Amino acid sequence: MEETKENVHRSETQSTERIANDLPKRDELLLTPDEQRIKEAFQDHDWNEIKTADSWVIFKVMAEFVEGFDKLAKIGPCVSVFGSARTKPDNPYYKMTEEIAAKLVRHGYGVITGGGPGIMEAGNKGAFEQGGKSVGLNIKLPFEQHSNIYIDPDKSINFDFFFVRKVMFVKYAQGFVVMPGGMGTLDELFEALTLIQTRKIARFPIVLVGRSFWQGLIGWIEDVMLEQEHNINPEDMKLINLVDTPTEAVKVIDDFYSRYMLKPNF
Repeated sequence: MEETKENVHRSETQSTERIANDLPKRDELLLTPDEQRIKEAFQDHDWNEIKTADSWVIFKVMAEFVEGFDKLAKIGPCVSVFGSARTKPDNPYYKMTEEIAAKLVRHGYGVITGGGPGIMEAGNKGAFEQGGKSVGLNIKLPFEQHSNIYIDPDKSINFDFFFVRKVMFVKYAQGFVVMPGGMGTLDELFEALTLIQTRKIARFPIVLVGRSFWQGLIGWIEDVMLEQEHNINPEDMKLINLVDTPTEAVKVIDDFYSRYMLKPNF
């Protein structure tokens, strides 16, 4: 009798194990891409698997840096224009970006954007229609991003890695014009501010266009980060120039370089 109970228990255990082993395979089909990534992050990987995957990524990163350095080293002085991919052509900020880019070209600068739609398209369009250098640093995303038609064919670069792309935005720009945007725009803005504040790059003019859009953020930085918590210095606020018009935006950049008797050398 005892032996029969033991056999029944063993059979139930084996059945439970089979179900448990089958469940992950069935559940795997129901996982979203994000859930699948989280699951994979907790899976055990042997050292050879990790080393092989990481080595391949290193080569991909190197390839993107090489292409970016090779193409952008020849373009001359440029201004990077940041802003939302979601801004429509009938939006006033789209029109303003076109005008800013056109003025920059007439004043001797090229224009670098993220290469996609919205504000990026407006920046490339303004530069392209004035016959200036129009650079697009496109990023492969599952939504929003696709190359616009106003990028010079020899100055269009596609990236897989955000951090490589951000190096190109900063390394080859003599100034930054930041239009209203979302998370990506804030990321690019604070990347530039941090690098200048920590003196990892030289001080270049940073222009935020649209007081009504940016004033809340600037007010919070002044009231909380600066005055309340003392997390930044008063001098850091001088890195930001807040304007409302294309003429003011370009004037900030022109005035900055006129102090050093420097002019674009196109």
